[in-house]
Amino acid sequence: MKFRRRFRRVALLGQLGPGLVTGAADDDPSGIATYSQAGAQFGFGLLWTMLLTYPLMSAVQLISAQIGRVTGKGLASNMGALLPHWLVTGLVALLFLANTVNIGADLAAMGAAGEMVSGIDSHILTVVLALLSLTLQLFVPYRRYATLLKWLTLALLAYVAVLLFVKLDWGQVVRGLVVPRIEGTGAIVTIVALFGTTISPYLFFWQSAQEVEDLDGDQHAEPLKDAPWQARRQFRRMNVDTWAGMAFSNVVALAIMIATAATLHATGHDQIDTAADAARALQPVAGRFAFLLFAIGIVGTGFLAVPVLAGSAAFAVAESRGWDCGLEYKPREAVGFYAVIGAATVLGIAIDWSPLDPIKALFWSAVVNGVIAVPIMAAMMLVASRHRTMGKFTASPWLMRGGWAATLVMGVASVAMLMTM
Repeated sequence: MKFRRRFRRVALLGQLGPGLVTGAADDDPSGIATYSQAGAQFGFGLLWTMLLTYPLMSAVQLISAQIGRVTGKGLASNMGALLPHWLVTGLVALLFLANTVNIGADLAAMGAAGEMVSGIDSHILTVVLALLSLTLQLFVPYRRYATLLKWLTLALLAYVAVLLFVKLDWGQVVRGLVVPRIEGTGAIVTIVALFGTTISPYLFFWQSAQEVEDLDGDQHAEPLKDAPWQARRQFRRMNVDTWAGMAFSNVVALAIMIATAATLHATGHDQIDTAADAARALQPVAGRFAFLLFAIGIVGTGFLAVPVLAGSAAFAVAESRGWDCGLEYKPREAVGFYAVIGAATVLGIAIDWSPLDPIKALFWSAVVNGVIAVPIMAAMMLVASRHRTMGKFTASPWLMRGGWAATLVMGVASVAMLMTM
């Protein structure tokens, strides 16, 4: 009996892969800054947003995964068969721009967090950490690298552990989860930012591409259109992987919001600009160990998020141009693909060293992400419902309803963001 339970746990862990890594990468340092700001400024009042985004982001990510596994092609390739080439090129260019700015902000946060722990200059650390991340992407075989990314998700447990070091009023926490509150224009802007940082286009491209990568790396696997007998097992795996990965993402986001609400908001620290600011402000309130956990978590999740940001941009660009792409390839076998990864990372370093305000840059990348998410999600819904593309594996009615609901929410969020500007 004990062996059977252990076997089930191992089997469940074996089903976690692209969805888990995608969900964890959603909690990147810039996302941590957004969740920290929401908790510091509005206390427990915006916790309900994470319960709303969970089913919506799960539906969209599951559609992304299914498109990749069913067709054997990534999102950009499938969108190219449906949309005008100029429109796909424009959306991919905007995705690359937004991802590059996000990489710059994440690297800067990693450097700042590293400086707080080690005392080494943050700019130097930013360069070292960025080059280390790039080296891993270029020279570590995909299978080993995918396993490394999966282990890196454990860094996010640091934010759940922080809750052990703060005093919580669980009554207020529950009210914040189940009673929606919107207090003023500032809350609307923050809600839009929460939606934008939680449901991001780069996650769609990454999870779809990783399903294709898994196909390429498994000689027994084929696109489900060509191997329908594999569908039952693969759809079950994608469901478990995606719902679990997005749950992990939202639990971590809630932990960050709750921790900062119980400490920073409670003591009047209501302005947090970066994830490093949140870690710094936590120390006198929650103790040095909570501060260390928060800071180390920023570096760990940065190592997870930067490759996902750079990789998703590279997959999108390469697929839209018809280049060979995939982490299974060696750099000399997919020069264009790896050149995009290198360019995105190097430009991210340049942003950290430039006079550009990373917070303003991050705001504008959120605006770009919010705007391009809507047409990308609409295109995904059309691809997922198209028999010519998906064969008999078109998305189920409930999944399509969830996907269109997420598209509508992101559309409203984008309009609200543009209006508040």
